[in-house]
Amino acid sequence: MVRALQESWTLFLGLLLLMISNGLLVTLLTLRGAELGFSQTTIGIMQACYPLGALFGCVVVPRLIEQVGHIRTFGALASLCSTAALIHMLTQDPFSWSAMRFLAGFCFTGLYVIAESWLNARAQNQNRAAILSIYFIVQTGGSASGVAMVGLPDPSGGLLFAITSILVSICLVPMLITRVKAPEYSAPDRLSIRTLIGISPMAVSGAVLNGMAQVALFVGLPLYGLARGMSDGQAASLLVIVTLSGAICQFPIGWLSDRMDRRLVVAGASLIGAGFFALLAVGPTGIWLYAALAGMAAVTFPIYSLCVAHANDRLQPNQIVPASGTLVMALNVGSLIGALLGPAAIRMFGASGFMIFMAGIALTTFGIAWLRTSRRAAPLETGPTTAIAAVGAQGIGELTQPDHSADR
Repeated sequence: MVRALQESWTLFLGLLLLMISNGLLVTLLTLRGAELGFSQTTIGIMQACYPLGALFGCVVVPRLIEQVGHIRTFGALASLCSTAALIHMLTQDPFSWSAMRFLAGFCFTGLYVIAESWLNARAQNQNRAAILSIYFIVQTGGSASGVAMVGLPDPSGGLLFAITSILVSICLVPMLITRVKAPEYSAPDRLSIRTLIGISPMAVSGAVLNGMAQVALFVGLPLYGLARGMSDGQAASLLVIVTLSGAICQFPIGWLSDRMDRRLVVAGASLIGAGFFALLAVGPTGIWLYAALAGMAAVTFPIYSLCVAHANDRLQPNQIVPASGTLVMALNVGSLIGALLGPAAIRMFGASGFMIFMAGIALTTFGIAWLRTSRRAAPLETGPTTAIAAVGAQGIGELTQPDHSADR
């Protein structure tokens, strides 16, 4: 792992700055929008524009890279992201903020695609696992660090937006001075959603539902904290806890799913998650609140990784990369729905209602996973689960695919 870090540190540094800026901006906009008097529904619509932009980015940006190359595309998208953060600082209306969230979703997706293709150029059989591990740490650590920065003092109201813009601008430097030559790139094919549903309905439905759950938490959890009388910094700390807990528990839950039917692990994790959501609906305080959030995230955040691994177990080797793009699209569809419904649940039913809504998502996931175990036997040969940070990385493709696929 140390050698992989030494060889690709400029790429990882650029990715780290991107993840910090993205984590900071998504939480800052939720909390600042609440301060400006935006309703929870308005905040949800504004934040839903990010996955909507990401859906367009998944389709358009790969073609753009083919036409003008990695470096020019990266520079253009980073400049637009930096500009979007500044426009948030200069305006205070939901219309311009929604437009900038769409732009950010489009651009950040492209930046991830480019960064991942560069990393993939460095990934060999002997170092791929190390690169994936560092990549996952950068994703989750950067996102959590960005969320934590929301608690920094900002008397002028524009400091944190300026920091976001600066971070995105600076990420250009390590990415452009890297000695890694821009790799050859061709826009990946995608497996049709109908074909993938026929192969693995559990993977597609799980990706949609987990996208709903994770983005509903990222947008709604700060609002949940505010509804319970917390300060901005305290509300943001809830997200830091769930991000870190979800990241840490990816590995033991992935290890468990490699040794039994993954659908049973998804069903069990979802049922336990529903229990934690029910506990949170009661309104625990102090250490019990943080413990319940950590427990909930531990069993909720790894589900997307399990769905990707379950799909890979049933796919032919030449279908794995095209299917990964389709699963990202499904994830973004769920993210769009979750961003809309999570804040709306708080507006209509209060903080407790939000957690009941989240419990409903978990129970639906449980029901589908349990039903699928009775409809089809688990595959006899399975590969290892790769930890994937679903929120913030919509460009996942060939880099995160398991090595065993080529051997089957």
